Amino acid sequence: MRFLSPGFLFALLAIAIPIIIHLFNFRKFKKVYFSNVRFLKFVQIQTSSRQHLKDRLILASRILALVFMVFAFARPYIPNPDQNNAYQQQVVSIFVDNSYSMEAVNKEGTLLDESKRRAKEIASAYSLNDKFQLLTNDFEGKFQRLLNYDEFLTAVDEVKISSANRDLNQIIRRQEDVFIKEPNSKKTVYIISDFQENILPKAPVLADTSVAVRLVRLKSNSQPNISIDSIWFASAIHRPGDTEQMIVKLRNNSDEKAENIPVKITINKQQKAIGSLSIEPRATSTDTLFFSGLKAGWQEGEIEITDFPVVFDDRFYFSFNVQLSIPLLIINAGKENEYLNSVYRSDVFFNVTNVGSGNINYAGLNNYPFLILNEVGQISEGLIQQLREFVNKGGSLMIFPELESNQEGLKTLLKTLGTDFPAEVVTAETKVSSMNLQHPIFKGVFENIPQNLDLPVAKKFLRYSIQNNTTKQSILEFPGRVTFLSEYRLGRGKIYLSAVPLNAETSNFARHSVFVPIMYQTALLSLQDQNLFHKLNRDQVIELPKLTLNANQTLKLRKEKFEAIPDLRQNDNVSQLYVADQIRQIGNYQLLKNDSLLAILSFNDAGPESNLNYATDRVIKAKFPGQKIDLITPRPGSMQGAVQSINQGTPLWKLCIILALLFLAAEILLIRFYRKSQTKAVKFE
Repeated sequence: MRFLSPGFLFALLAIAIPIIIHLFNFRKFKKVYFSNVRFLKFVQIQTSSRQHLKDRLILASRILALVFMVFAFARPYIPNPDQNNAYQQQVVSIFVDNSYSMEAVNKEGTLLDESKRRAKEIASAYSLNDKFQLLTNDFEGKFQRLLNYDEFLTAVDEVKISSANRDLNQIIRRQEDVFIKEPNSKKTVYIISDFQENILPKAPVLADTSVAVRLVRLKSNSQPNISIDSIWFASAIHRPGDTEQMIVKLRNNSDEKAENIPVKITINKQQKAIGSLSIEPRATSTDTLFFSGLKAGWQEGEIEITDFPVVFDDRFYFSFNVQLSIPLLIINAGKENEYLNSVYRSDVFFNVTNVGSGNINYAGLNNYPFLILNEVGQISEGLIQQLREFVNKGGSLMIFPELESNQEGLKTLLKTLGTDFPAEVVTAETKVSSMNLQHPIFKGVFENIPQNLDLPVAKKFLRYSIQNNTTKQSILEFPGRVTFLSEYRLGRGKIYLSAVPLNAETSNFARHSVFVPIMYQTALLSLQDQNLFHKLNRDQVIELPKLTLNANQTLKLRKEKFEAIPDLRQNDNVSQLYVADQIRQIGNYQLLKNDSLLAILSFNDAGPESNLNYATDRVIKAKFPGQKIDLITPRPGSMQGAVQSINQGTPLWKLCIILALLFLAAEILLIRFYRKSQTKAVKFE
């Protein structure tokens, strides 16, 4: 047994006071005179030994009451075997989980409210001279310092729900960082959380053995939860006035079937579509919603479901661009091609520009997502390098060869692009034998695939050598897997390589029924797929089409009153936007260059908080191999005493007060009711 305040033990000298009183408080006898002894019937005779026993019991009660009263002030305790120097100055780091799952409720209110209250109770179990650190999922720099007790309480009150989430390894590493400046103090970390499974890292947690680790588990009421898993469009092409098909995927994170969950789509703050879904336990379900009436420009979208009581994951944000038109550039060796003009100029969505091969504005190539090289035989070295850069950055290039001259210029270009290159001109009439219906070009083209499909016929075509190291994907093929039309990849872009030019003398391709859908789809697919949304705390780098900024121009991300300046970095093909931890709230954000809108970027939570599965005590302890941790589940009321018990061992001061009161009561009872004496009757005559 040890004492927290051993200085009070000097008060044991006060034991001498009742002893002295006992020794000098001799009994004094009083004489009583009687006029007639006839009136005296009995004489009570009290023996000396009985009186001494009573006095000694009273003395013992007084001494013991005083001893235990002094002990109570000295605060005795039985130390735990593994707690040494329990009362040296301590540094305590307390992590308060403020992730979305802490909005769940129990009898104490929300888990976040309870965690803040528990953090205060833990701090109150320490002395005023101890130092504290508060840590949350946000890992804010202002909390990477030590606070006194009052500062800590103020900081706890300011904690709010955050979209960030961390695992145990990240949390403990961050907590240990603050201990570096306090090498001689006793160090303890507390982690207050509901301990969802996503808080557990894949690797074991290797905490510093000099740091005591205490995990405080909070439990919520069991409750179902439905979350929005993901969304996508049936088509990546968005045209003004077209009917859009959006697929919404919901996830049931509970063990009960969810019936008729309402789903609502809002575009630019206007409701566009509604639906409902039923989902089996621990399963997903999808629904396709239709809407139309969109104008050209960036669209801010939001999907909302109704799912009480867990609502933090009931909103999902997305954005996309409806383009007014697609600019196309056709480079011709001679006159314009009537078939190409006929296809694209029949639809105002395509904005076609024809130029001669000698009048190309190289600087403007990046303004076109789709470029057609039409029967250009003489290709300069400068054009070859510009076309390679164009494709590498994400442009789509379609090549129709010229068969009358030599193929050296085309051969050099195709070698530079990394595709198959010309081998010979074949003059035998040959019919296309196969069509790759799985290629994206044919998606949605055929409602029913005909059994005997009529395919193009070539009277004269260019046979390409077959290279093994290309990214070739066949679209149309002659017998023997000879290329008629193929796709290749380079960097972020695509190359479509045809074996025939577009004229009636060489083939019927330009007049065939597959020509129009192929040309339409290749142009539409040249639009770069844009991300409908990004994940908070996961997508730290966002790739955008190449941006150029002048010296006095800056980029800004804005949402209502919030504004941030992201870091922009350039590479050869794209611009990279670094948002780091600047974005902490889900929603749609405007990307502005000065005050000009460049794009809408949407951010959503990464998703693991929606899965309300909690790690068991056994699984948590298994993450700390060979280490002793304290796993605490708070009982109703304050946990201050539980923390003090761990810190100090078993406290005995309450027991001492109880014993002191018992001995004081024993003294009173002895004085008032102890009447054991010997009585003898004497008769007088």
